[in-house]
Amino acid sequence: MENGTSILLAEDDVNLGHLLQTFLKSKGFNVSLAQNGKIAFEKFNNGTYQFCILDVMMPEMDGITLAKEIREIDKKIPILFLTAKSMKEDKLEGFSAGADDYLTKPFAMEELLARITAILRRTSEDIKQEDSYQIGGIKYEPEIRLLHLNEETKKLTTKENQLLHLLVKNQNEILDRQATLRAIWGDDNYFNGRSMDVYIAKLRKLLREDESIEILNVHGKGFKLVVK
Repeated sequence: MENGTSILLAEDDVNLGHLLQTFLKSKGFNVSLAQNGKIAFEKFNNGTYQFCILDVMMPEMDGITLAKEIREIDKKIPILFLTAKSMKEDKLEGFSAGADDYLTKPFAMEELLARITAILRRTSEDIKQEDSYQIGGIKYEPEIRLLHLNEETKKLTTKENQLLHLLVKNQNEILDRQATLRAIWGDDNYFNGRSMDVYIAKLRKLLREDESIEILNVHGKGFKLVVK
């Protein structure tokens, strides 16, 4: 059993949401429940999760849109959709949005558990959460916002840390600019965009002591952290 695995559960049916949360907690999971897609996305950006269970039909932001937003800032976290729909087209849309599996309501609790366990077994190496990362010659500890290079330690601001953590988790892959703005600043408007560019410049300055590390601008898309 994957005891201690943190799950983000987005389900707008209050009774079903609490039932699922109680059941999964009884099986050893840590479960955070959100009752619409917008709240779920806020929780995702402010927490640390290893698995997402998303209802497809939700107010504020539907599950498909939520999955796409999550996938823009985390390419590897497993996503399981819950839906009342069973049409082939709906399932294809879910998989194209980044779903790892699809469960049609009504379903047995034990089937949900079996699906989660199977996905975690298959993806456990990809979703392992790190207390620290090695970026070239720099050690990075996101939980305490510290960078260590040789004998020097530097403390990151909250936004520097949020931005670097996303870059590191998506190392060698493009981190979408608009999705990152929504995740960290809450809005992808022009002024927030300018603010993010300032923080990217600050991170480049912090990391430049190691010439093997580079944050690239990918025109029209976003940024990429590359370690040579």
